[in-house]
Amino acid sequence: MEPIKTKYSSIFLAIFVLLASALLSSANAKTHEHEFVVEATKVKRLCKTHNSITVNGQYPGPTLEINNGDTLVVKVTNKARYNVTIHWHGVRQMRTGWADGPEFVTQCPIRPGGSYTYRFTVEGQEGTLWWHAHSSWLRATVYGALIIRPRQGDSYPFPKPKCETPILLGEWWDSNPIDVVRQATRTGAAPNVSDAYTINGQPGDLYKCSTKGTTIVPIHSGETNLLRVINAALNQPLFFTIANHKLTVVGADASYLKPFTTKVLMLGPGQTTDVLITGDQPPSRYYMAARAYQSSM
Repeated sequence: MEPIKTKYSSIFLAIFVLLASALLSSANAKTHEHEFVVEATKVKRLCKTHNSITVNGQYPGPTLEINNGDTLVVKVTNKARYNVTIHWHGVRQMRTGWADGPEFVTQCPIRPGGSYTYRFTVEGQEGTLWWHAHSSWLRATVYGALIIRPRQGDSYPFPKPKCETPILLGEWWDSNPIDVVRQATRTGAAPNVSDAYTINGQPGDLYKCSTKGTTIVPIHSGETNLLRVINAALNQPLFFTIANHKLTVVGADASYLKPFTTKVLMLGPGQTTDVLITGDQPPSRYYMAARAYQSSM
């Protein structure tokens, strides 16, 4: 009978260790509270100033940073003239489907002057996701990064980078995006294509009146940095590359991948990719570039 006792003792010990681990993880989890104010803000791009809809006056919007297992509480107040909801793109809403955000699907829109509080826990996901408006074409300017780091005490399954930088690829219309989609709906034609592609909200110095605002990501010789690349464009699959550098892909859509090296990324709308880049070239300035996929058809 002694071996049986030993067997059951081992099982009980394993269960105890698992429970202790789960309780420890819960104890380390945090609740992050944020306030989003959706409002019209003067934004100048391509030599013209528009009253663009933004969050907290920022374009792109705030970057949210949490750890796996943490809870997000975000109060959204709508001071714009349009209905709005916020979608947490890629988050697995476990028992919190009402926090997902699609307008008229999981919730009624937040009307002008109203507010709504989203509350959900991110569990079992690590890497890069993002949030965006889910009402008409407001997400042309209402979006931002959602960074999910490992639980406290855990580490990345790759060498820790020196720095981390979100890279949000987007589109800019030299007009009101809501008017663009309304015109397409009224005529039955395809929506007008955007007037510029952006990196972190900036068109870059190949576009008019854009040189001063070009996004710059510093990296020192020998350093390895993590770039969190997000395709926040409405309609376009985008290619992304950095001149004279290789990219080591380590994750996509808040999941780790077996690392592989490439020179070019291809991201569909809404997709994210985490890459490591090493400063192994002579000190200089190297272009980051995004280009839309164009079919030969």
